[in-house]
Amino acid sequence: MPLEAGLLEILACPECHASLREETPSEDTHELVCESQGCGLAYPIRDGIPVLLVDEARRPA
Repeated sequence: MPLEAGLLEILACPECHASLREETPSEDTHELVCESQGCGLAYPIRDGIPVLLVDEARRPA
């Protein structure tokens, strides 16, 4: 389920405050990925709700 464009405009990475982009790594997984080269954390989207907690984020490979 894609997020509304207006919501993506106001959301920011809690760690570094950079913009986030929506990605779908697999059919059943959705996440918001930090666009900062130095950060790159990926935050899960569960039931259409972004979980913007650094402890819940996936670190870049």
